Amino acid sequence: MQTPAPNDAPEGSNEKLETLIQEALRSGVTAAAVVSTVDITVDPKLAGMCYEPRCEAYGQSMSCPPHVSGPDGFRKRLKRFRRAVFFKIDVPSELLFSSDRREVFQLLHEMAAGIEHQAAAMGFHDARAYAGGSCKQIFCHDKPGCRVVAGRGPCRHPQSARQSMSGFGIDVAGLVRRAGWRERLVTDADTPPSDRMTPVYGLVLVY
Repeated sequence: MQTPAPNDAPEGSNEKLETLIQEALRSGVTAAAVVSTVDITVDPKLAGMCYEPRCEAYGQSMSCPPHVSGPDGFRKRLKRFRRAVFFKIDVPSELLFSSDRREVFQLLHEMAAGIEHQAAAMGFHDARAYAGGSCKQIFCHDKPGCRVVAGRGPCRHPQSARQSMSGFGIDVAGLVRRAGWRERLVTDADTPPSDRMTPVYGLVLVY
C-alpha cells in the first residue's frame, strides 16, 4: 500500500474538490471524479508499449519516453499526493478515428491544463495534469521538432501541453472502474455508427 502524503492539504479541501469537479463539468468534460491516489495503479507493461512496438511519437517530445521519469518516477510523485481528479470526454468515434483526431486530443490537453490551473488558483499549488496523446503530434505536428528536445528553447505551448499518461504506465482502465463508469464499446452492434462514442481521459493530481 502506498505511503500517505503529509497532511498538508488546503483548508476545506473536500469542498474545494467538489467545486473543482463542478468547474470541470462546466468546462465541457463529460464526467469527472475524485479518486484516491492509492487507487492509481502504475503498470510498467503499459509504459513498455511506448517502446515495443515503438510508438511513432517516441522520443519526439519532453512529454513522452524516453524523456519522462516513467513508472518509477510517477510512483515517487504519487507519494506526495492523496487525491486526484480523473475525467473523461466522450467524443464521436468517427471523429476520434478520423483525420480530425488531433483536435480531440488538443481539447483534452487544454481541459486537463485548465483543471490544473483552476486547482492551483484554489490553493492546490502542486497540482499536476496528465492527458492522452503526444503533445508533439497534437500541438507541434507542423513543426520540424520539439524545441525542448533539440535544446533550442522553451516549449511552444506550456499553458496547454501536458505529459502523456502512457509513458508513466498509468492504468486508465483501472481508474475507469474506480470511478464507477460503465463505458460502452464503440463496436456495440445496436448503436448506429454515427451515434457511437469513445471516451478520452485525463488525470490531475491535486493534493
